[in-house]
Amino acid sequence: MLTGEVRNKVDKIWTDLWAGGITNPITVIEQLTYLMFIRSLDEKELENESFEAISGQPMPKIFPQDEEGQLMRWSKFKTKDARIIYDIVGTKVFPFIKTLNGEDSSAFSRYMQDAMFLIPTPQVLQKIITGLDELYEYDIKDLDMQGDLYEYMLGKLSTSGQNGQFRTPKHIRDMMVRLLAPTPNDKICDPACGTAGFLVSSAEYVREKYEAEMTSEHWEHFAGEMFTGFDTDRTMLRLSAMNLMLHSITQPNIEYVDSVSKQNAISSAYDIILANPPFTGTVDAESINDNLKTVCDTKKTELLFVALFLRLLRKGGRCACIVPDGVLFGSTKAHKSLRKELVENHQLQAVISMPSGVFKPYAGVSTAVLVFTKTGAGFTDKVWFYDMKADGYSLDDKRSPIEANDIPDILARFHNLEAEQDRKPTEQSFLVDKSAIAANGYDLSINRYKEVVYEKVVYDPPAVIMTRLDELSIDIASKMEELRGLIGE
Repeated sequence: MLTGEVRNKVDKIWTDLWAGGITNPITVIEQLTYLMFIRSLDEKELENESFEAISGQPMPKIFPQDEEGQLMRWSKFKTKDARIIYDIVGTKVFPFIKTLNGEDSSAFSRYMQDAMFLIPTPQVLQKIITGLDELYEYDIKDLDMQGDLYEYMLGKLSTSGQNGQFRTPKHIRDMMVRLLAPTPNDKICDPACGTAGFLVSSAEYVREKYEAEMTSEHWEHFAGEMFTGFDTDRTMLRLSAMNLMLHSITQPNIEYVDSVSKQNAISSAYDIILANPPFTGTVDAESINDNLKTVCDTKKTELLFVALFLRLLRKGGRCACIVPDGVLFGSTKAHKSLRKELVENHQLQAVISMPSGVFKPYAGVSTAVLVFTKTGAGFTDKVWFYDMKADGYSLDDKRSPIEANDIPDILARFHNLEAEQDRKPTEQSFLVDKSAIAANGYDLSINRYKEVVYEKVVYDPPAVIMTRLDELSIDIASKMEELRGLIGE
């Protein structure tokens, strides 16, 4: 966890960039990401040089070995005059890191070609460089702390993209990861990865639960092919690649892919999918992959993505995804066919209804988490419904921490569904037979099955109420007379 001092230092750097004229939060994080990457390259070079000096074994070099190449290193330029630093970073270092993809094959470097250096003045750049150096003087040298630092910065993103995507709160991501409980052997995918939050939460869970028993093969899998993310926003790809690299995932499979298009032909490849796909977007009908149309013939992204998850999962693979409430009860043919596909041809396990304030301040949409397993042969028997009323934060724009939190209860009950068999539809969670869901047109909204018990209110007879009103009127008149006497009327 980051200390208050570290958070204050990050806020100061953020304010310096903001005051310098960079007011878009994504641009602020992007520019800081570039500088963190430049700094990390020099740290890696220093480590290689130290190892070479001790072992005598030649190590590969990142920076050119001539005088001009060495000036591009963070440790060499950071103490120079602000104008010299600005010239070196803007005209030498930045073009250099954009061409690294041959020598540095990291996922981050692959998406640097269209990056732009936007820090406006030498003075602002010098402040940021000094601020980052001061940050690293704190105990954040290990990747866990650097990952927490980056996650804190990403937490400042409070705007949704043009296609309706927005960042999923960390505690909701962590809940969804714990619902599926990934292992070191799994291959995990988020086909709408954004800043890679679900992949990071999965990595944190696997390390927390299995780190002591992971083999070298597990760690090799962990560093690379275990985690896959797709997105169509190159800025998001850069941010997600850096986020994963700072969480020990040095070679994540982060790709520029329009997930629901003909461009993406991947099938039966993943054990786990965790996602919060775009809600409000539509896509060109001609570009949609035909095998998605066979499940639900639509242009709505929220439906196409759920169909995509089924295709991407191997048999036995599991998914936890966020969908808008409309997916649960929509009456179009596409809505109904998708829900029928989940219930009849696969195993739909849970529908967790979330309060509408979960995505505030930048969206008030009501959502639910669907949990299902790809079987291709049915096996839905009962579906577990849970009515989440609190997630540990206020449901207004401030999202302040509160005591009420259903998430621990959700996790405990989901992993012990046998104990839910006797729960009634009047309770916060309960099971519903597949036959009842089919009879209701595969409607998956919790209100279709939840029973509300109304408490009977007994009122006094009208005559008693009238007498009480008369007595009240007399009392008021008496008090008015007393008041007139006090004021001398």
